[in-house]
Amino acid sequence: METKTATDILKMAILMEKRGKAFYAQVAQQTQDEEARSIFQFMADEEQMHVEFLAKQYLYYEKNQKFDVNAPIASGADEGVVLSILNEGMKSQITAASYEAAAISAAIDFETKAIEYYSKMAEQATDENEKQMYTWLAEWEGGHHKVLFQMNQELMEKVWNDNQFWPF
Repeated sequence: METKTATDILKMAILMEKRGKAFYAQVAQQTQDEEARSIFQFMADEEQMHVEFLAKQYLYYEKNQKFDVNAPIASGADEGVVLSILNEGMKSQITAASYEAAAISAAIDFETKAIEYYSKMAEQATDENEKQMYTWLAEWEGGHHKVLFQMNQELMEKVWNDNQFWPF
């Protein structure tokens, strides 16, 4: 098994975050629903914060061969704010087969992979600061996952109710 260095891991993490940002920004640009656009732009902005944080860590590590324990860590997504955007009007605009619903599903998979990656890197890290950083990133992505999963659940329940899919 190939052993990855901290800089290899940071480069991979930056790439993952840039891909996430590009995905969310593209969905925000293409959606016709203004509220969906707000959510996906919010997610793109969150991923950009990750990129910036990781890039600073990378530069610091390259120079000092250790992680910057004093680097400010931005707070993660406030799920209450995001879910407040997902109001009844937006739910009525997004159908189970819509572009936005497909994007939410794809984003859930993307966030799941990020959580798995960061969790694995945290388990393998021997430096406590590195372990803390990966754990924090996994938790932040977990917040994204929770928001997206809740959005998906609410949209599915709306479809089930509208189509009387309930078995009772």
